[in-house]
Amino acid sequence: MKKLSEQEINASLRSLNGWAYRDNAIVKNFTLPTFFDAFALLCKAAFIAEKMNHHPDWSGVYNKVTLKLNTHDAGGVTQNDIDFAAEIEKSLS
Repeated sequence: MKKLSEQEINASLRSLNGWAYRDNAIVKNFTLPTFFDAFALLCKAAFIAEKMNHHPDWSGVYNKVTLKLNTHDAGGVTQNDIDFAAEIEKSLS
């Protein structure tokens, strides 16, 4: 996969609510109503990750989840990361 330029990343993020480009990755912090809802988001992310063979950095504490996406092999953000973020957003609607 080709590493996207910062301009390409920022253009792609316009369609992804709440995602930001920082530290060579796209990142979003989620605050969910309950621990169960946060855990459900992590489970959704796990299924998406397996389907796409693309595994994010993530953390979860009580009702908060952080997803950080980049493609290590490409040395930054690729279209695969943008697509993963879009799948996460779609799973929440």
